[in-house]
Amino acid sequence: MSFDPVFGPGSRALILGSWPSPESWRQGFYYGHPRNRFWPLLARLCAAPVPGTVEQKRALILQNGLALWDVLERCTVTGAADASIKDPVPVDLAALLEQAPVAAVFCNGATAFRLYEKMLRPVSGLAAVRLPSTSPANAAWSLDRLAGAWGPALGPWICGRR
Repeated sequence: MSFDPVFGPGSRALILGSWPSPESWRQGFYYGHPRNRFWPLLARLCAAPVPGTVEQKRALILQNGLALWDVLERCTVTGAADASIKDPVPVDLAALLEQAPVAAVFCNGATAFRLYEKMLRPVSGLAAVRLPSTSPANAAWSLDRLAGAWGPALGPWICGRR
């Protein structure tokens, strides 16, 4: 079973990953690997301090009109390798969309995007934006380069801008 989604009544943009890494499972929350750039990137885009605790991470998501979840409810995977995902079962996106005014979807990496397009876009009817992965496996993308890609796409939806 995946982590519960993070969302609230002000969540207008949804960021979707594929599946939690083993380190995220150990920590009990999204993007737990210390070299994953997700939290430093989001903090930078929102001009906020980098969150350290789960509570601070939830607050950063909710205070900026975002929602956070993964595409998959469950799957078989080896380690943190998205390429090894087998038997994917999607999350119940319709249930989230009934509770939050999500109007935009952003996928953190190619696997999340591919799975979203195949299994969840027919449910949501929302086109997704594929963003480069914040995973440490995507070492070719520095934090600055990620900010250059994520900022223009996500920026209009965060920090009360829309």
